[in-house]
Amino acid sequence: MIHALLLAEKIDTDSVTPGVVGFIATAGVSVAVILLILDMNRRMRRLRYREEAKENVDAEQAVEKLIAETDKETGNL
Repeated sequence: MIHALLLAEKIDTDSVTPGVVGFIATAGVSVAVILLILDMNRRMRRLRYREEAKENVDAEQAVEKLIAETDKETGNL
């Protein structure tokens, strides 16, 4: 334990860096975050397109229902 304390006193704390392992870990986390953001954007875009398609189908069904009711009232079949 004493040897570790003596060695710790000799090390300059300003020159200690995380090194290659720290760089690789930081780069890996950064790449993972970028990939997650891209995947989230893709999923959100897909969700928006499905919502728009559903709204279009609902609007078409409402128009068809209105036309059918109008034809029934006027007697056009």
